[in-house]
Amino acid sequence: MPILVIEDEPKTGDYLQRGLAESGFAVRLVRNGRDGLAIAFDDDNAIELIVLDVMLPRMDGWQVLEALRANPATAQMPVLFLTARDEVHDRVRGLELGADDYLVKPFAFAELVARIRTLLRRGPVREDALIRIADLEIDVFRRRVRRGAVTIPLTAQEFALLHLLAQREGQVLSRSLIASHVWDMNFDSDTNVIDAAVRRLRRKIDDPFEPKLIHTRRGMGYVCEAQPAAAA
Repeated sequence: MPILVIEDEPKTGDYLQRGLAESGFAVRLVRNGRDGLAIAFDDDNAIELIVLDVMLPRMDGWQVLEALRANPATAQMPVLFLTARDEVHDRVRGLELGADDYLVKPFAFAELVARIRTLLRRGPVREDALIRIADLEIDVFRRRVRRGAVTIPLTAQEFALLHLLAQREGQVLSRSLIASHVWDMNFDSDTNVIDAAVRRLRRKIDDPFEPKLIHTRRGMGYVCEAQPAAAA
């Protein structure tokens, strides 16, 4: 499995390259974000996964990830952030931008390998490029959302939440399932984090439009559908 490591700290980069190669991976190592992005965009390299630092020269990890997710060819490429930035807001930012996992330095190498193998086992996500429900249109690759003729700007987190609900049209999704898929985190059942996120999304997606598409199922969760049976 070809893995791209983008890490500017010499000892850490060399350690990752050597250790991952000994674990059976084909490894490319680059020391700055711009070169890493160029390799990821090059079809000849057939990169399967990226291990990405945040603090990089020429182009930081946030910018690299945003560029990867904006390009249809790399939008689904697994990315694991490996960084010394361990603040909660940094982890949340990485996940909201589209990272698949986030591991803080210092780390156990066995855990890194296990996380990489887990991401690779998931395989590429194959899905329709466009999702349509009533007058809602979601362009998955370009991450654009419209209702009728109106383009609706969403944050990365809002897009991920809407995408999850729309992918499973008509299926009631529990709060814990939404938390694990959108934030890759577990929340207590009494938290209002999910409810607040849905309210923000509704203000953009539903409040100015008809029909309403995002509905509450009391005691169960949320569902996206054009004609609900018993919505709140």
